[in-house]
Amino acid sequence: MLSALQQKRLSYKPSVPPLLNDLSAVSLEPDGPSNLPDKLCKIFVKTHDLHKHTIKKSRKVDGRKLIVGALFSGGQAPGGHNVLAGLFDGITQIHPHSRLIGFIDGAGGLIENKCKTLDAAAIDSVRNQGGFDLIGASRIKIETEEQFEAAEKTVREQRLDALVIIGGDDSNTNAAFLAEFFAAKGLSISVIGVPKTIDADLRSDEIEISFGFDSACKTYSEMIGNIERDALSSKKYYHFIKLMGRSASHIALECALATCPNLTLISEEKRGLAQIVKEIADLIEERKKLGKNYGVILLPEGLIEFIPEIKELITLLNQILAKETDTDAAVKQLGEEQKAVFFSLPEKIQQQLLSERDPHGNVQVAKIETELFLIELVGKELEQRNLKFNPVHHYFGYEGRACLPSNFDANYCYALGKFGALVAREKVTGVILAIQHVSRSLAEWELTAVPIVSLMDFEMRAGKEKPVIAKALVDLESPAYLRFAQKRGGWKLDDAYQMPGPMQFFGDAEITDSAPLTLK
Repeated sequence: MLSALQQKRLSYKPSVPPLLNDLSAVSLEPDGPSNLPDKLCKIFVKTHDLHKHTIKKSRKVDGRKLIVGALFSGGQAPGGHNVLAGLFDGITQIHPHSRLIGFIDGAGGLIENKCKTLDAAAIDSVRNQGGFDLIGASRIKIETEEQFEAAEKTVREQRLDALVIIGGDDSNTNAAFLAEFFAAKGLSISVIGVPKTIDADLRSDEIEISFGFDSACKTYSEMIGNIERDALSSKKYYHFIKLMGRSASHIALECALATCPNLTLISEEKRGLAQIVKEIADLIEERKKLGKNYGVILLPEGLIEFIPEIKELITLLNQILAKETDTDAAVKQLGEEQKAVFFSLPEKIQQQLLSERDPHGNVQVAKIETELFLIELVGKELEQRNLKFNPVHHYFGYEGRACLPSNFDANYCYALGKFGALVAREKVTGVILAIQHVSRSLAEWELTAVPIVSLMDFEMRAGKEKPVIAKALVDLESPAYLRFAQKRGGWKLDDAYQMPGPMQFFGDAEITDSAPLTLK
């Protein structure tokens, strides 16, 4: 059963850039080819010279029937269902008998040919709704020769004209490899990526933001604002709030600009552990002098691996554990400096560094309880100063991944979907969909299909160098960060808290349709 608000949201009509209103009146125009290093060209033999494409007005184009497959890959992000809605509406506008096929549970569904046709009734049931539950998702990656061949078999059996992969950096890296594999096999299929991740670390000059970021940050900011109001009321707790964001601190920065907490740590500043602990302890001591024994501190999820001495430790552990399964033996292989750092950490953190590995063999930073780690170290520092504090810890993550999408994300995702339909019609492959100027009016949005390989770099995965889309970190020269840096000093002692309140869907467009603050 849907709530009253969910039912109301079903009828919301997303707005799109004018060029997407009638797909028969537009086409794609190629730009120059990507200039890739030889190292990448040798891997992507068939797709290294793909062109960037932009949308333009054209003479009336006759539509052809399209069969398009789509899948969700990775964690949820608000707005995913609107990508499917935009795809469905786009391909049926191109030709009324076009079909949209959803692969069940992500790449696993593609490998196993487990799918279902998404008709109008199915799409209408999820318009402007959160989550990925219509077809599900997974973190399965297509990596082995057998998996690629199984995907090829599915594509041939389903007679797909296009495959749309909705995911983050790893998922779109996978899309690039699929495009290369299919091209090498002589398959005439478009592989199209859609930038999805609430972390906002999939971005470039053309990709301003990944979808879901705005909705998640608005959700987290509401909760942070509520906690700030509680802190003002009770006046006795320090709230340490860890925010989702695997590596980059985009979520922490956005929420800080929205709520003005006393302290926000930005991973990309790469400060040492002792410096961080001292800053927090100094803040608590200075506020105590003012009679303020409370405060709010934001921590990005990936903070711990940006602390230089811990980053060095994690890098070395990743290399050792790629070959060594005995954790005790792995610790013995550390250098003396890394051993000193390792044994200075709380025992629970030591175990998390050794045992919690992701599918690539790397430390799962999300599972390291950074907030508790810092609370413990700050507590020890304050004891030496004969001071006490009352810490409370929080982790805001899943609460923002599947919420109802904001109007911004609903519009943005729907536009991405309709744009994907056009790219499928134009038979362009190996590209990721990008929209520029999204903080401006819809009439100013510009749409570009960007070769995925142009976003790639090399990274160590499970002890081996592999081509991947590089994660986009917070730019310490960006206007958003500089604005934050200008303001944060005043937030430390003054309670400049802002309470954004719940995400709004109805009313003043300045509130309901606002873009992320970091884009403005």
